Amino acid sequence: MDVIRVGIADLAAAAAPGRIRTAGLGSCVGIVLYDGRHKIGGMAHIMLPDSGQARGDVQAAKFADTAVPELIRRMEALGAHRSRLVAKLAGGAHMFQQVRSEALKIGERNVEAARAALRAHDIPILAEDTGGTLGRTIELDLEDGTLYVRTAQNGEQAL
Repeated sequence: MDVIRVGIADLAAAAAPGRIRTAGLGSCVGIVLYDGRHKIGGMAHIMLPDSGQARGDVQAAKFADTAVPELIRRMEALGAHRSRLVAKLAGGAHMFQQVRSEALKIGERNVEAARAALRAHDIPILAEDTGGTLGRTIELDLEDGTLYVRTAQNGEQAL
């Protein structure tokens, strides 16, 4: 089975069969979109909430507010319909428990920004595995839209 790997600040869209996977979701968030009728999915591994903080050229997949529209664009190019898209989220962990600064709670801010970006495009969130203190690896099955979430301590669960 083909597995497309998505790196940090990266995104990909594809049609079934196959899977899309990203690893290393600590405070980063994996945003997954899926069109079940056409079996087209997409995944973004975002690092930061808002491209307004960027200097110079904006790498779309790095920020929640720019990754979502780019992912939609790529999925529509493959035949997905925006009205059928649903979302799942994973990641956004608080990786630095000893730090109390609100500014450094980047995981929480990333999750909120991902939710806001999806709301702005009227895409419902069907499931999420966010927060906590564990890093995650996620894999989207393009056949049925199942999102597998793995952590070192909790094993694998299906969303």
